[in-house]
Amino acid sequence: MTTRRRARIGWREWVALPDLGVSRIKAKIDTGARSSALHAFAVERFKRRGKDLVRFAIHPLQRSSRREVVAEAEMLGERIVRSSNGVNALRPVIITRLELLGEAWPIELTLASRDEMGFRMLLGRQAMRGRFLIDPGRSYMAGRPGKAPAVVTPEVVLAPAPAPVRAAPRRPPA
Repeated sequence: MTTRRRARIGWREWVALPDLGVSRIKAKIDTGARSSALHAFAVERFKRRGKDLVRFAIHPLQRSSRREVVAEAEMLGERIVRSSNGVNALRPVIITRLELLGEAWPIELTLASRDEMGFRMLLGRQAMRGRFLIDPGRSYMAGRPGKAPAVVTPEVVLAPAPAPVRAAPRRPPA
């Protein structure tokens, strides 16, 4: 058995996307979503020095269009993603750094129109895999802007080796 320490986070957290110039954005921690998504508009694909890039605008504050951040990123590609209402859409995919609880790591983000959704960002399973334990009954365990974080103590997680898959014994016909 291996042991690892993992910090706990709530079902929603404030995160940063420093490569995109976003010092804070509220993200819904969505274990039901495989990929992460960021609300983006005015999306423009273009090439520079042979690289596929995308320029887009972000409203980082929920239910507010007062602050607008314009960002550029190299495009990893495009992916068909099924939204929560079951509609497939072709979305640009970028890689950018995410900061949470003093850690930073690269994540894949799809750019989507999430203006009508409650959160400007969804943080999916791939971005969090092996990093955190999610407490669905808590929010903002990493802190809120201007407030200290909740006491976040890493939990020891015992990860047992996967059990071998065995076929059920066949019973002789009666």
